[in-house]
Amino acid sequence: MTDPLPDRRIDGGCHCGNIRFTFTRPLDDGTIPARVCGCTFCQKHGGRWTSHPQGCFDLKIADPRHVNAYQFGTRTADFHICAICGVVPIVTCEIDGTRHAVLNVNAFEGFDRRALSEAAADFEGEGTDARLARRARNWTPEKET
Repeated sequence: MTDPLPDRRIDGGCHCGNIRFTFTRPLDDGTIPARVCGCTFCQKHGGRWTSHPQGCFDLKIADPRHVNAYQFGTRTADFHICAICGVVPIVTCEIDGTRHAVLNVNAFEGFDRRALSEAAADFEGEGTDARLARRARNWTPEKET
């Protein structure tokens, strides 16, 4: 039997601290893949997203009145935008009763960016069912309470 990999905890959030997250993922080989999405929203916001299906995330919002959940395209995901500082640190999507997320590596704190392995991602033309199935396989589930 193989011992499980140790976890790596990464804290992050928006610039003003209204939206905060903790992302826990297996260490794997030490590198963290970051998807550079080609959609116009992510291009304009500089979004670089990561997730790990065997990890978990915990989202804390200090004042929900100052968070906008923006949806576009298939309207199946919420881009959490801080209305105070304008940062988009996390995107969530509910699939079969479980909330999943991708996290913006630009919102990581105390993190050595040399550990990132960036690659372009293009989901243009992907249907809603295929998109939700991909997210269920690849996105990070919310930490169970």
